[in-house]
Amino acid sequence: MTETHVSADTIRSIFSAAMTQMYRDEVPRYKEMTRIVGEIDGEALARDPALEARLRRSGAFDLVGVERHGAIRVGRPEELAGLRRLFAVMGMYPVGYYDLSPAGVPVHSTCFRPVAAESLRRCPFRIFTSLLRPELIEGEDLRREAQEILARRRIFTPRCLHLIELFEANGGLGEAQAIDFVHEALHTFRWRGEATVTAGVYEAYRKAHPLVADVVCFHGPHINHLTLPTLDIDAVQEALAERGLDPKSIVEGPPPRQFPILLRQTSFKAIAEPVRFSGRDEARGEHRARFGEIEQRGAALTAKGRALYDRLLAETLAANAPRDGATGDYRAELKSRFAAFPDDAATLRAQGLAFFRYTPGENRSARGDVETLLREGALIAEPITYEDFLPVSAAGIFQSNLGEGGRRDLSACANREAFEHALGTKVADEMAIYAHEEKTSLARALGVGERSPMAENAGR
Repeated sequence: MTETHVSADTIRSIFSAAMTQMYRDEVPRYKEMTRIVGEIDGEALARDPALEARLRRSGAFDLVGVERHGAIRVGRPEELAGLRRLFAVMGMYPVGYYDLSPAGVPVHSTCFRPVAAESLRRCPFRIFTSLLRPELIEGEDLRREAQEILARRRIFTPRCLHLIELFEANGGLGEAQAIDFVHEALHTFRWRGEATVTAGVYEAYRKAHPLVADVVCFHGPHINHLTLPTLDIDAVQEALAERGLDPKSIVEGPPPRQFPILLRQTSFKAIAEPVRFSGRDEARGEHRARFGEIEQRGAALTAKGRALYDRLLAETLAANAPRDGATGDYRAELKSRFAAFPDDAATLRAQGLAFFRYTPGENRSARGDVETLLREGALIAEPITYEDFLPVSAAGIFQSNLGEGGRRDLSACANREAFEHALGTKVADEMAIYAHEEKTSLARALGVGERSPMAENAGR
């Protein structure tokens, strides 16, 4: 906090806590999932004291059990651009472009998240944000009507827009303004069990695609899920089934490993929530869109590592599709294929498959190149955590919560240019962010620019 302005990290922390409480109140099943994750994490820490030590050393221990991300869907470019301005108040910026249309989901997406390592340590909360691609709605009449419906709604309160403008004009918000901003911003993401259309219109869009109905037929981009981190996602998956929370049949992402990579995700399936439709009869029905998700993050992969991951996953899917149709076979195939992916830090680093953060070790008098400094304990290399998303995994989560109606063959291709035009800026390259963190951490650890034996000899 400066003398007059609250830091973006602080506003994001307040917003994350407020949104978490709102969602727990709205979705009681999510509250039960939170209890399950807490129990599993407690057991993991009790049986592995070294795990707690690693978490404390990395600064991640205080973030155990703290929500990592939410997800929303918007319908118009103007809504996406408005969200960019809103999230900027909280130090969250668009990173990465994700095209979900190859998996039959008519959206493309980005992740609004903090970028600086210190900001991520303070509050890693992020929002996976998808924009509807109306050109992928089947039927010209439905496409035209969807755009007319969406054009009539306003997803931000006037007070929220005013506070965003104050932030942009003054470079920040005062304490009272920041609290007011969080309160107003929550209205954008709140669930309201009232559709903006009649039951008949809703049903037409639900038949076209359940996700289209979720975007077009309601007042705004209600949070469709929040995500808790866990220290043992496979144990949580089993516990969800045992407690009757109806998890999806597989954990998305790579198989279980000694050295975790990228992102593993699962969820309980979307709940049926009562909805009142517009029109003179005010018909009542139900809508399924909101669920709870669990994630376990591992190391960020380099372009070389990601190419290997994508190839092995594609081979698995080709050999065993659909995933949810033959769960046991899919798991076995995934494990077998990923035997080709090195499973220890030293090999991943040596082969340039993952990104690492470097810190000085205890042996400060050692000399030599980086490899020598690592062997002699003068340098320590720790994996950089993957902070982004996997399009195949995201699509798998979406589909499992949309039901069979969420599976479509869409004839489409990525359109990053159109997405960035709607956004009003380019999305950041996540690979460049990880590479920069690795490079700068090594320079700091070596004392580059300082007179030290490590700095003088590291390149020799």
